[in-house]
Amino acid sequence: MSRFFSEKYKKLVPYTPGEQPKDTQYIKLNTNESPFPPSDRAIRYASEAAHSLELYSDPTSSVLCEEFAKAVGVSPDEVLPTNGSDEILNFAFMAFCDKDHPAVFADITYGFYPVFADINGVPYEEIPLNPDFTINVSDYCGIGKTIFIANPNAPTGIALSVDKIEKIIASNPDSVVVVDEAYVDFGGESCVPLIHKYSNLLVTQTFSKSRSMAGARLGFGIACKELIRDLNTVKYSTNPYNVNRMTHAAGIGILKDADYTAKNCAVIMENREFASEELVKLGFEVTESKTNFIFAKHNDIGGKTLYEKLKARGILVRHFEKPRISEYNRITVGTRHQMQALIQAIKSILEEEK
Repeated sequence: MSRFFSEKYKKLVPYTPGEQPKDTQYIKLNTNESPFPPSDRAIRYASEAAHSLELYSDPTSSVLCEEFAKAVGVSPDEVLPTNGSDEILNFAFMAFCDKDHPAVFADITYGFYPVFADINGVPYEEIPLNPDFTINVSDYCGIGKTIFIANPNAPTGIALSVDKIEKIIASNPDSVVVVDEAYVDFGGESCVPLIHKYSNLLVTQTFSKSRSMAGARLGFGIACKELIRDLNTVKYSTNPYNVNRMTHAAGIGILKDADYTAKNCAVIMENREFASEELVKLGFEVTESKTNFIFAKHNDIGGKTLYEKLKARGILVRHFEKPRISEYNRITVGTRHQMQALIQAIKSILEEEK
């Protein structure tokens, strides 16, 4: 770092994104992208919007908000579109956390939470998951801190039922509970209906996974009007034009093609079950995933070794160095052909290890 870098950031450990290699053509199963492109309508709308890029985008994203609100069953003033769900999560750390309202989240969860806390100077606590990687609900009840729960969780893929999350929300009436639903469309239950019952609930969602728009960067916050007003104060104090014209248009197109999204999700879930069953046959331990990825380990080969051997065969998966999960790999669910190629490669690797 340079001698000009602020002291307040010198100890910051940034988030590490999944590999985006440019040197080799890989079967890319490491960053939980959709294997399917956006719908034709989304691409057409984005292309049309490109003709007006000399103009600023609508800072309110009014049409997009109307379409999304209709899709999730709330009103337009109960949603806030952002530059990916990472931005709404960062807004939440900025708006609802400080030294008097520290953050709390699981020790094994989305790796950006501690980064958001550190860059915003927010004290935080990491609560260990149970040995089976599930959340112990009682650990969060009445804790009196700003709570962040990825549901389904990443990288474990395990989902918590809505009634258990509601218990956490209800027991912390004076603290905001943020439920990060990046993967909810792959078999999880959404907490969105609870925003009309609890004024301390913020739900975040993304278009990066189920809606095939990882490269467009679009996310949403869903909450009561008062919380959305708080978050808009942060937005208009940092980046008023946070959703660009092409993403705004593509998002509308995707929402109008809901059947396309539902069909893709169904295929991904079928492929997830296929690959999970095949991995179990090969001796893997696999968590019960409600996401578009599989979290798996094998007792006869280390997680990092398997990751490296798959990469050498042109298949990328995600490996984490954190001690509790270092023997696991997170495998994005792709097309059936990609999953079959993965299984064949793993069979070959396991044969070599004998």
